[in-house]
Amino acid sequence: MRIDILTILPELIEGALNHSIMKRAQDKGIAKIHLHNIRDYSTHRQKSVDDYQYGGGAGMVMTIQPIADCIEKLTLERDYDELIYMTPDGEVLNQTTCNMMSLNKNLLILCGHYKGVDQRIRDLFITKEISIGSYVLSGGELGAAVLVDSIVRLLPGVLNDETSALTDSFQDNLLAPPVYTRPADYKGHKVPDVLLSGNQKLIEEWRMQKAIETTKQKRPDLL
Repeated sequence: MRIDILTILPELIEGALNHSIMKRAQDKGIAKIHLHNIRDYSTHRQKSVDDYQYGGGAGMVMTIQPIADCIEKLTLERDYDELIYMTPDGEVLNQTTCNMMSLNKNLLILCGHYKGVDQRIRDLFITKEISIGSYVLSGGELGAAVLVDSIVRLLPGVLNDETSALTDSFQDNLLAPPVYTRPADYKGHKVPDVLLSGNQKLIEEWRMQKAIETTKQKRPDLL
């Protein structure tokens, strides 16, 4: 999979994508993530990428020219399955969306900043708008990092055990059950006996029951 990210702050995303599982995915060649600095495409002498909004009001708006030039250059080089804009008023990201997007080959992600991007960018180029929650961040960079991580970890060969992702929270509309590791007894706080029994059928039944109980308690809306 190839992912192109358009941003005015590439350094804000680099750290999140160059460590741990994301680094492994790129080292293996499973995912190729390219950052594009929108300022590089500005025709303004000072490489400005924002201006005052028409109609007045507080907050600057990202201008159409550098974003459009960058998108047009990239779309001439390859076909994209989705051109995504990270925005608070987009579709709220969930596991189903992550699963579907992990099947794509090429994705382009635009990170807004300031008051947002000129609406004509959204009208002319964007095919999907995504939010990571009902709140506002300073820009789309952190949201883009969340989106990329949630997609790339699902690609075959990224996780050491590919079945691990199948038991994550939300994959079956349930939260994940509790997990334990050594020691079996920590100052009198013991691991449930069933997990030490070696009876895989009973273990799976226990995990399912705990997943249902946890979901009822914390996220009943999922049931």
